[in-house]
Amino acid sequence: MSANGGQTYGQHLPDQVERISALSDAQLELLADVRELHKERAALEREYAAKLQLLAKKAADKKAKKIIALVVGSEPTKAWDESTPTKSTLDKAYTQLISSITESSQDHVYLADALTSQVVEPLKMTERKYEDSKKREAQHYQKLLAERDRIYADRIRNKQKYDEECAEVETYRQKQERSADDRHAERAARQYEQQQADMLNSKNAYLISITVANKVKDKFYAEDLPSLEDELQDLQTRLLTRFVGILKGAQDIQLKHLDALRAHLTDTETALNAVSPQADQDLFIDYNIAPFTPPPDWGFEPSPVHYDHGDMSVEPTPKVYLQNRLSRCKAKLLELDPVLASKRREAEQLEKLVAAYTSDETLGNAGEVLDNYLDARHEVTFYGISRAVLSTESETISSALNGDEGAQSPHSFKSSSFSIPTTCAYCKLPADCTGTRQGGRGHGLSDSVSSISSVSRSSSVISHGDAIDSSALATPTPSSFARTSHVVEDKGPSARVLFDFSPTSPFELTASGASPGYSDGVFMSARLTITYFLAESIVHVLEEDDGSGWVKVADDSGATGLVPASYLEFLDAAPTPDSRASTPGPGAPVSTDDCGTDPCISRLLICSPISVVRGIYPYKAQGPDELDVEEGTVIRLTDGPSGGRNYADGWWEGTRVCWPYSTYSEADGPLDPGFRGGREWEERHLPQQLRKSVIYTFSGRSCSLFRCRWRPHRFGLGFGVGSLPTAEDSTSGH
Repeated sequence: MSANGGQTYGQHLPDQVERISALSDAQLELLADVRELHKERAALEREYAAKLQLLAKKAADKKAKKIIALVVGSEPTKAWDESTPTKSTLDKAYTQLISSITESSQDHVYLADALTSQVVEPLKMTERKYEDSKKREAQHYQKLLAERDRIYADRIRNKQKYDEECAEVETYRQKQERSADDRHAERAARQYEQQQADMLNSKNAYLISITVANKVKDKFYAEDLPSLEDELQDLQTRLLTRFVGILKGAQDIQLKHLDALRAHLTDTETALNAVSPQADQDLFIDYNIAPFTPPPDWGFEPSPVHYDHGDMSVEPTPKVYLQNRLSRCKAKLLELDPVLASKRREAEQLEKLVAAYTSDETLGNAGEVLDNYLDARHEVTFYGISRAVLSTESETISSALNGDEGAQSPHSFKSSSFSIPTTCAYCKLPADCTGTRQGGRGHGLSDSVSSISSVSRSSSVISHGDAIDSSALATPTPSSFARTSHVVEDKGPSARVLFDFSPTSPFELTASGASPGYSDGVFMSARLTITYFLAESIVHVLEEDDGSGWVKVADDSGATGLVPASYLEFLDAAPTPDSRASTPGPGAPVSTDDCGTDPCISRLLICSPISVVRGIYPYKAQGPDELDVEEGTVIRLTDGPSGGRNYADGWWEGTRVCWPYSTYSEADGPLDPGFRGGREWEERHLPQQLRKSVIYTFSGRSCSLFRCRWRPHRFGLGFGVGSLPTAEDSTSGH
């Protein structure tokens, strides 16, 4: 019977011993599977423990080699001993971490041993014991079947004997009838009677065997089989109970193992909470105190070939330079002070925000706020450096001028008044600060060329039709205070070198003339005008001929020097089919207002070798004098020794504004796949010698201007955009 009074196999599963026995076999297989599971788990725990021990040993070896540098530095100024590292809270925490790993590895070994001794072995013993009990029950079942079959066989045998006796009785009866008148009639009668007695005995034995067989059958199915099935059920119950008990013991073992691991983690957490950055920093300071003397100030060092003193020159001509420079410094200080104050307030607010986000992580990502705070601090630092430079420069000049600061406005300034030609420090023009050129060779330069004006590139950039109003620069940006990497001279009007010139002194410049017969040319169609020049023949005039027969020029590589005036032809107009139109010089605005009136006339721009770059990182402009850059954006770099990559440390100059050169890479290949000019068009319409430098100017509703440079090593064109075309413009004029 079931121990809990539930259903029993004997009552509800009559004559199903084989099926119940199959269930017992499945349960034994389950025990074997679970035993193998824990056996393999124990092997994994031992393997994991070995790897943990190896890991902890490697960490301990590395710690022993690096702990001194970590605690007192690689070159401490104070003697230390083996106990010094133990003073570091970080060393204690790291030691506890390694110790925790080592102890955890040993705990895993204990777990493996416990699983083997308290789970695997008991399961194996239970499996063997249950297998023996099951075999005994099976043997008992076979004996019951054999006993039942024997009794069934007795009934059958008695039935056969009864049938035989009945046949013998019939034989003797017939024999008696045949010998009724015979002398053997009496003997036949006696034999017949004897056979009837034997037949009746066999009948009685047969009837007894029937009764016995029925009784045994009833007992077998009503008592013996149910009892056997109940015994099997009881064995299964005991097996499962033992099985569950062993598994519960396994869980207890693992819980104890987890408690041990948790204790190690708690100890490590306590050691980590005890880490004191200030205490460790104090320890590092204590072992690294060294005498320090600030570097001495620099003083004036006179030239070895010219005797001079360290006082600033305030003679009339140098004073103009100082007054202009002082004016620029004060103007920049007026712009910089509010920006610096704003950045300091921003840094203070971000510092408070960092503290709030650090104390309450639910507010958001404290790391991003910290990055913003550090960026603000860095900006404040650089703005502070700029202010220190400007204020020191202003104080130095003011002290030298002794109150004579001049009119603080643009004024007449001639660079030839110096033994070494220089530029005005106020407006950076090589000649007249008002923009009006005085004297010269009289080539009839138009006002659009001679009135080129560019303010100091450290505050703004004006080029190719995009003038930036100085009043809009209310908030200076980091590029506004970038220092130029070298002293430069801005380009003047352009001129073409007619003949090759080889220098004979260090003050002269090598110049290459245009190839004969290919000085310039024009191709025109109904909606497209193309003007081309040989780029190698273009230079930029820095100082005109003052009667000596020499002109100071600069080529596109940035080299400057003197060339004979007779070797140059000023480019006062660009060629057209019948005449030359007025051509703006480099950096001058390109007007497109009159393009719609005559679709075949466009203003042209002198072409020189250019460089284009493509953005690889986004950059957000911090003022109107800078440019928003997106990944893939293409922008043309300006030419000359003071433009492009030569603008300032950390900044490049483009056709419109400035941007950090670190966000750009060189652009290769075509920049506008939709443009249908390029190599195939030039091969059909232009001489091969003239494909080095081409100007494309499109006439139409908006007259967008493109400049390009032939790249023979790439067999493609690179385009620098003066004003970006609309989708409508990109298809007109092709």
